[in-house]
Amino acid sequence: MQRRKHRQGSKPAGPPTPTIPSDVEKPAGPSDALAGSDRRSHPRYEFIAAADVVAAESGARIETRVRDLSQQGCYVDTDNTLPLGTVTDVRITKGSQLFEARARVVYSRATKGMGLLFTTIEPEPLRTLETWLNESRETSWLAANRRRSQRVLMTIPVRVSGQIGGGLLFEEETQTLAISAHGASILVSTQMYRGQRLTLSNVQTKAVLECVVAHIDRHQSDHPRVGVEFVLPNPIFWHVTFPPKDWTPRHPDAKAHVKTGDLS
Repeated sequence: MQRRKHRQGSKPAGPPTPTIPSDVEKPAGPSDALAGSDRRSHPRYEFIAAADVVAAESGARIETRVRDLSQQGCYVDTDNTLPLGTVTDVRITKGSQLFEARARVVYSRATKGMGLLFTTIEPEPLRTLETWLNESRETSWLAANRRRSQRVLMTIPVRVSGQIGGGLLFEEETQTLAISAHGASILVSTQMYRGQRLTLSNVQTKAVLECVVAHIDRHQSDHPRVGVEFVLPNPIFWHVTFPPKDWTPRHPDAKAHVKTGDLS
């Protein structure tokens, strides 16, 4: 049973600021170079696209491809890496979509590739980046939920809150349909959108964390099923022991349970 409350209030933290490989600092919002205090706070996703990287001072140009992408930056494959700290202009194209940003080399591995930290992103390219991340997040979430070993079908009371249009804050009590160390499927009555930042509370344990809407299944008109992804994986949030990633009915643990009569 869901209970929803709306209240007018100050706006919470906005959508996540633009990420890069795990050893990177905090990314850039429009025309800002941000510091490293939020390092590793934004997941990166596999993302293949063509890229041009041009060193701002020397003009050296590298035509390459992006391997993964986050709100802070990207990792590119290249044999011709640039020195750490090199300021670059990066241009990423996928189909008809184009993303451009000023970036800095923050990771370099000879003959392998470079990690680029976005330091300046204008509003329009930022919207393109958010679109790509929303699509990648949903693809990742759906793939993880097809792997039954990584999720558990379980009903747990939760409270979800966030911001809807006009600066209005909402809070809704609902329940999970399935859980994992990376997120959950929940039923909601509040209208949401992909990429929306939410706060999720475990009613039983009082634990609270940030999550992002990764997928919305609207086949159920009254209460759409929403897939939320934790901003950072948290295997202890649910207080549940998840099966190993390689679990199958033939897994040694499963056989042990069968021998002792633990499974019917």
